[in-house]
Order: sequence, then C-alpha cells, then structure tokens
Amino acid sequence: MKLSAGASYEDLYRDFVWEIPERFNMGEVVSDAWAAQHPERVCLQHFSLDGHHLVLTYGGLAARSASLANAFVSLGLKPGDRIGLLLPQSFETVIAHVAIYKMGGIALPLALLFGAEALEYRLKASGAAAIVTNAFGLTRLDGLSEKLPDLRHVIVTGSVATGEECLSFDELVSAHPPLFEVTGTGPDDPALMIFTSGTTGPPKAALHGHRVLAGHIPGFQLGHEFAPQAGDRIWTPSDWAWAGGLLNVLMPALMLGIPVVSSPAQKFDADMAFRIMAEMDVRNAFIPPTALRLMRSVANPREKYDLKLRTVTSAGEALGRETYDWAKSALGLTVNELFGQTECNFVLGSAANLDVSKGGAIGRAVPGHHVAIIDEKGIELPAGRMGQIAIRRPDPVMFLGYWNDAAATANKFVGDWLVTGDLGRQDSEGYVEFIGRDDDIITSSGYRIGPSEIEDCLTGHPAVRLAAAVGKPDPVRTEIVKAYIALAPGYRPSDDLAAEIRDWVKTRLSMHEYPREIAFVDDIPLTTTGKVIRRLLRERAAAE
Repeated sequence: MKLSAGASYEDLYRDFVWEIPERFNMGEVVSDAWAAQHPERVCLQHFSLDGHHLVLTYGGLAARSASLANAFVSLGLKPGDRIGLLLPQSFETVIAHVAIYKMGGIALPLALLFGAEALEYRLKASGAAAIVTNAFGLTRLDGLSEKLPDLRHVIVTGSVATGEECLSFDELVSAHPPLFEVTGTGPDDPALMIFTSGTTGPPKAALHGHRVLAGHIPGFQLGHEFAPQAGDRIWTPSDWAWAGGLLNVLMPALMLGIPVVSSPAQKFDADMAFRIMAEMDVRNAFIPPTALRLMRSVANPREKYDLKLRTVTSAGEALGRETYDWAKSALGLTVNELFGQTECNFVLGSAANLDVSKGGAIGRAVPGHHVAIIDEKGIELPAGRMGQIAIRRPDPVMFLGYWNDAAATANKFVGDWLVTGDLGRQDSEGYVEFIGRDDDIITSSGYRIGPSEIEDCLTGHPAVRLAAAVGKPDPVRTEIVKAYIALAPGYRPSDDLAAEIRDWVKTRLSMHEYPREIAFVDDIPLTTTGKVIRRLLRERAAAE
C-alpha cells in the first residue's frame, strides 16, 4: 500500500493495489513494529520555548503505551469502550492514543478549545467511559461529572493533585508493566471516533476502523513527495484532535518512521511557526490555508529564518491561487494541496515533483481512491460540469458510519458514492476545483457563486488579513454577496477602503461576484480546525 518512488502519477494510479493485512492494529504499527527493530529511533520531538527540546524514542513509546494499556485494563476498561483525549500536542497524547488502540478501545480526540457545552455534547453522545486530560482540560470538565453518568475515570497528566475523582497519568504508567499483548484487531474493527467540524449543523461522530491509517499512507506519501526521505521531520500547527493533525500528519508519519515535532498549545502566531520550523529542522509541514494566509504577514521569511522545508501540504479550506503563488515566491516551494473530510479523508492530492499541481485546484485522485463529480442521482458528470465531489466505496479511509445514527449514515450515500456535501468541477486532466460547501453556495441574479474564490481574491488585497463571503437575502437578486473582513495591522475601516476592496474583486473576478456589501469585523469565526463557520455569518447577514 506504499508508493514506489520514480513512477509517474499515471503509473502509480493505474498499478496501485491495497494490501492491508487481516490483522491490523494502529497502535502496534506506529510503536511496537518499529521498537522491535529500532528501539532507539526517535519518533517524537517536542519544541520548548527555552530551547530544551524533549525527545521520545519508539522503544519508549512502545513501553509507556503498553504500561498505560495495562492500566486501562486494570481500571475495567474493555475493547469497544470510548476513551476521550482532551490534550494538546504532547508525548502523553501519543502514548494514550497508542495504548487505546492496543487494548482495543476507541479513541475520542477532543480539542482543548472546546467549552463545557461542546465537551458535554461529545462525551455524552459517545458514551465515553474515561478521559485523559491535563490541568487545563480538568478545569473545562469542572461540573460535568453529574451530567455524564458513563464517564467513570478521569486521568490527568502532569503534576496536579489527584484524589478520588481523578487519577495520575504518570502514576498509572509507572505502576504497570511495559509489556502488553496487543488485541488482535482487524482492519474493520473500530478504533477512532472523530466528531465533524459542525460548520453547517450539529457535529456528528464519525467512527473509523483501524484500516483508516493504512488508507492514509498513499496520500501522505504523494503530498510529501515519496516520504520518507533522509532527514524528513514533520510538524503541523493543527490540533491533533482534528483529522488533519491526527491522520494527515501524526499517525502516518509514525507508521513510516518519520519523527514528528510537537509544539505547545497557543493561538497561532506566524513568526512562532517559522521559528519552530527553523529551530527543529522541520523538512515537512502540514499547514491549513488559514494559517498560511496569516504567515503572509512575515516579510522575507527565508531571509529571517533558516528554513529547511522540503514539502508543505495544506487542506481544510480551498488554498486559492493567491496563497499558492505566495508560497512559491516566499517559501521557494509548491504547496501540495489535498482534500478530504472527517468521514473520508485524503482522497485528492497534489505532488509538485510528479507535476501534479495546479493553482486553484485541490488535486487529483490519490492512488487507491475513486473520486468523481456526480449529480443528485449518483451519475458521474463530464469535465467542466459542477456537481458534488464523491468517493466510491469500498475505500479504507471511509468511515464505518456515524455513531448510533444509521439514518444519517445512509443519507451520506447515493448508491455506492459517499457524497461530501462539497461542490466542485473536474477538468479534462482530472484536477478538481473546489467551489464550496453545498450550503455555502450563493445564488445571485441566476448565478451560483462559490465563496472560496471570492475569499481568495479578497485576501490578496494588502489590507485584508482574513475574509469570509456569504449570501445575504435580497428581494431582487435572491442573494447578494456580503463580505466580512478582518483587517491586517495598520489598516482602519472606512468607506473608501470598502470601495477599494470592492473594486479589487470586481476587476480580478467578475462583475457578478464582487461583494456588494462589506462589513469590517475584529475577527472571523473559525472552527477549531481553522475552517470559516459561514453558517454563523449567513445568520448574521440575514438578520441585518
């Protein structure tokens, strides 16, 4: 299931065959498989502001995850139990993930940015039996215990006072033996539950089997241009609680023997991102489009920082031509854009070294995946026609289903096609252009307008830090394009600036796509994964 370097994209796609063994355990392949042959090989490095960077080896990961798996079993946790992970990027996060997979549990990644209501919703919906968190996460859980009858154990990392209500992560690890007989899971046995971003409605719990990791390897290798290569080391600012951080970076890299750099949780800072990559000798990075747009504020980054980047991938929103071109100029490389969603990830990709790259496109089908543009009846559409981006089943990255929601699972399919809810069009070469979420499409004077192209154009203006475009109800045009804009430092809102920005879009896109209304805001609402929550802005526009 790994790609062979030296072949063309066409050969790779034509000749690819999935070879996932009948016994496959995510925890085993990212720790024990390496520890058996190379116990001193470095698997994780943690960036510290004081320069005292920490290191964990595969031998250490295998031993500590085995101890924690034994601890889980001693607490009465069993295969199939959901175990929450409310943690930042850290060694403990990886150790806990691996331990859960080894004992046959189901990992439930949760973002520390979630408030009490969001956590309660996810823990209650999943029926989580235990949660591993840190001191900050413990404050988020305060007062929730009575509302979560299934939650029996709270395990806390670091030096915090523990008692009857919570257990010490370190004490559990040290109290149990570093050997564990890994549960004999198969590819379809459940391993991971990730809630969707909730950009268009209530989050749903997508359940994945152990095979999801194997399914991500071709896309990872494509985007990082035949990784692993000598010296490869990867980092992402994305939360590991998101499919992008966990499955586009952490788990595939560990399976392939590539060291992963972790960094402290913080609000994204462009200069700090460049510092981390320079100081930790990062060669590969996964950086979402929103973060890349914010990084444009750093002038001449290659002169300011000793960057050693070989590859950069991006996903989560459309990258856009403006940011694509900036990266080529400022970073000296082509960002390899990719596409997927929580339910079925990493199915479209790019690879500059194979000449599979085109500004404004989100890539071509990754070897092993059948992706097409279909109509509402599930019929494949010809090149140039807009429709839903869909993936044909079976596919190893495809979810097992939504947790306890057979109806929603069935509605995700049209025949054998998983429909993404994203609109796109495919050209004659197989490149897919992302138009926008079906819910986000703006209908104005008979035109169907995707917000991504408008937002990309807006962020090309020097005054615009972030932007979002939505449809506002209009009695004549059905909807008009309204833009919400967060300004770059040094710029102030004014009618003249709004007119200048409108003209900027008018002359670069078309007369029907420019924003007829512009509102300057302090910030743009984003999910924890960096996606614009246009639903909130549509509601705001409708109420204005």
